[in-house]
Parts: sequence; C-alpha cells; structure tokens
Amino acid sequence: MTIVNPTDPTESEMLLQRNIEAEGIRRRRVRRVRQTAGKGLRLLILTAFGLIFALPLYWMLATSLKVESQIFVYPPVWFPNPIKWQNYVRAVTAIPFLMYAGNTLTIAVLSMIGQVVSSSLVGYGFARIRWPGRDIVFILVLSTMMLPYQVTMIPLYVVFRNLDWINTLKPLIIPSFFGYAFNIFLFRQFFKSIPSELSDAARIDGCNEFNIYWRIILPLSKPVLATVALFDFLYNWNDFQGPLIYLHDEKNYTLSLGLQAFGGYYSRNLEPATLMAAAAIVVLPTILIFFLAQRTFIQGVTMTGIKG
Repeated sequence: MTIVNPTDPTESEMLLQRNIEAEGIRRRRVRRVRQTAGKGLRLLILTAFGLIFALPLYWMLATSLKVESQIFVYPPVWFPNPIKWQNYVRAVTAIPFLMYAGNTLTIAVLSMIGQVVSSSLVGYGFARIRWPGRDIVFILVLSTMMLPYQVTMIPLYVVFRNLDWINTLKPLIIPSFFGYAFNIFLFRQFFKSIPSELSDAARIDGCNEFNIYWRIILPLSKPVLATVALFDFLYNWNDFQGPLIYLHDEKNYTLSLGLQAFGGYYSRNLEPATLMAAAAIVVLPTILIFFLAQRTFIQGVTMTGIKG
C-alpha cells in the first residue's frame, strides 16, 4: 500500500512549475536579445555620427598629402597616391612657424596657469568659506557671463591702450589671472562635493584656509583642474579674435593669425594642399591633447554637478 504525503506536489503542480520556469528563461532570453539589439543600434548610430564628424578632418589630412592634380578632380580622390609629404615641409618653412608656435604656446600656457590659480582660489572662497553676501556675489559673478565679448571689447581695448599693452602679449595673458566666471563655477561646484569634515579636521589641527586649500582641497581636485586647464589651453590655442585685435606686429603673431595670413597668400597662388598641411599642423595637437585627457576631462565635467 502506497502512502501519499499530502505535502508532496502533484503532477499538475510540477508541470505548472516547469512551465513557469521555462517562461522565465524565455523572458530572460528575450530581454538579453533586446538589450543586445539596443546596444548594437546605439553603437551603430554613434559610429555613423562619428564618421560624419570625422569626415572633414580626414578630408583635410588627405588633401594635405595630395599632389595638386588630385585636389579638384571629380570623382574625388579619397586616398592620396602618391603621398606628398613635402607639403608639410613647405608649410613649416614658408612662414616663421616656430615663432608663431612659440607665441601661441606662451599665451596658452601662461593663461592656463592664470585661470587655474585665480579661478580655483575664487571658487574655494565661494564653496568653503562662509561670509556675508557670498551667494549674492556669486550670482553677480555668474551674471557677467551674460555679457557678450563684443560689448566689452572696445572698453577693454581702451584700457589696454592706456596701459600701453597693445601689440604685446599682455592683453591675452594678464586678464586670465583675474579668473573667469565659468571656471569659477566649475571649481565651486566641485569643491562643494568634497566632504566638509576634511576641512574641519584640518582646522582642528591648526591649518589656516590657504593650507587647507593647497594641501587638502587641490590634491583631491585633479579632475576639475584638468578640465579647466584643458578648456583654457584649447581656447587660447585656437583663439583668433583676441590676437587679431591686439597684435599688429608679425613677430607677435599666433598660429591662428599666421595661418590666416598664410591662407591669404596661398589661396591666391592656388596651393590648397600646402594650406591644408598648415591647418593640420595647427589642429592636430589640440585633438591629441583632448583624446589623451579625455577620461579626466569627462570626469571633471560630470562631477561638477554632484552638489549644488
């Protein structure tokens, strides 16, 4: 005689359980397939947009390596053959390229140092020190971003002319040591994300505000330091309007002004390959710097909005 345990599952219950498990497995497979398809579609779209944006850069590089007979033909020549490296040699030797590069590097590096030092100090004052009217002053600082450069261009020119700074590098360097509202905002937001307990512990140990800023806050702020430095360096490296306004002597020209004068000459002489080679030499360093610092740059931008 077989004794049936009332707690044992019946055959129908076991079948129902197997069906439920099979349905769960099927749903998980469908979910994985959808996730894989979604990732593949996003990757395909991003790749397509990336190729679209990279096409002008590739065309510039390809044109800079072509012989003159391959530039204005139809259908276009996508892969230069033969490769003419002499275009780069001519682009560097046709103008005082090293002098222009030295001026540009001087402006970019000194301005970058000035922005990092001044903006970080001001941002620290807004983020970590309590004083009456701090938030109101911060709003006033941010409101300066609403003024277009064209509004302040003439007054600034008059000030620099009275200081006898016109046709020198000073108007392009010294203002950077007084901070910029956007960089101050980035530093303030990042500094506010650092726990205040670190500063309190340092004060208990006898540190003053400058030592807290220098020894504790700045070492923890490498992402925002790299972000501001990269922003400012790229801006000054590619700046055309500022040098065009303040620099009149060719010995003070930057790469952007030199490239403009160079392009005017070679466009009249129908040598676009040499012009493209010169443009590639100016553009490629900024692209390389961005890709090398890309991870730190993105981290700095995303972390500045953690705490308001």
